[in-house]
Amino acid sequence: MVASMDVPAKGGFSFDLCPRNGMLEKKGLKVPGFRKTGTTIVGLVFADGVVLGADTRATEGPIVADKNCEKIHYMAPNIYCCGAGTAADTEAVTDIKVMLALPLFSVELIVLDHIYTRFIHMVPQTLPFATMGSGSLAAMSVFESKYKEGLTREEGIQLVSEAICAGIFNDLGSGSNVDVCVITKGKTEYLRNHQLPNPTTYVSSKGYNFVQGQTEVLSTKITSLKMKGEVTIGDAMEE
Repeated sequence: MVASMDVPAKGGFSFDLCPRNGMLEKKGLKVPGFRKTGTTIVGLVFADGVVLGADTRATEGPIVADKNCEKIHYMAPNIYCCGAGTAADTEAVTDIKVMLALPLFSVELIVLDHIYTRFIHMVPQTLPFATMGSGSLAAMSVFESKYKEGLTREEGIQLVSEAICAGIFNDLGSGSNVDVCVITKGKTEYLRNHQLPNPTTYVSSKGYNFVQGQTEVLSTKITSLKMKGEVTIGDAMEE
């Protein structure tokens, strides 16, 4: 007779709290929302290796938090991954060199001669090209219409750059510049800010010339506020 022993719970989703959450929602507790993230990341296989690319816009909801962040992360001399999702999670995961699927977090893992893409709750897939992030549909349209086997290095870089630009110009969550990483046998090239498709070219026709650290005050309006329960001298005299 084998003695019974406690077996650790298997991994996966637990729905034990679903009845409780439903009851709290019926009582008026608002279910927490989620924040939409934005990114365009791509990768393709060319004749001698792989090319991957990413935009450089980091957002916090509707706010552009960083115009030139890095989304291509080093994992090993011939292994890089592009992060799409919660930036803190992508950096933490790649720092420990482990591939995970976290909430609101998906990554593309690019290995020499192959592209492995992993979506949330899905097993890795090996593909000749892949796109992810909120701008992935725009980028995929470029790949599906122009990708071919046996691309040269220059053709691969050009196609990746074009796909990232498609995300930058058609997705509000993507923007700024184009980063490219080329991985070949025994060599890796990280082309930081390979393209700058959004240069600042606006020049005011009025010829403003502000002194650094100083902005002209056009008008001033001061409104006196009265705290609740506070009585001013004028009010007291009227009473």
